[in-house]
Amino acid sequence: QVQLVESGGGLVQAGGSLRLSCAASGRTVNNYRMGWFRQAPGKEREFVGGITGSGGRTYYADSVKGRFTASRDNAQNTVFLQMNSLKPEDTAVYYCAARSRLTNYYSDYRGTNEYDYWGQGAQVTVSS
Repeated sequence: QVQLVESGGGLVQAGGSLRLSCAASGRTVNNYRMGWFRQAPGKEREFVGGITGSGGRTYYADSVKGRFTASRDNAQNTVFLQMNSLKPEDTAVYYCAARSRLTNYYSDYRGTNEYDYWGQGAQVTVSS
């Protein structure tokens, strides 16, 4: 089993930045595809960004491309989401997720059903 714990959320003004962390325990996630998702009130959970096990490739939702950056430190078993130029519409609970199933390096996994482990979420609120 893998436990994921997000941290770093909070309240920020529009145009500001936040950095989310997702610490994994129970098993190393060095070879796992990791994803970031978010869920705003009344909306479905949506994909934000993903990163390969090596960290060599990242991919993002169009809504955050150029503003958000996913990274990872496999020595610390931790992944990060740097969020810049935040907008009020970025307000949501942010979740990290781990995929333990067979993974194709060049495939983009964007669905919630494509990940096996989830964190509890971190609230990000962007004020206008």
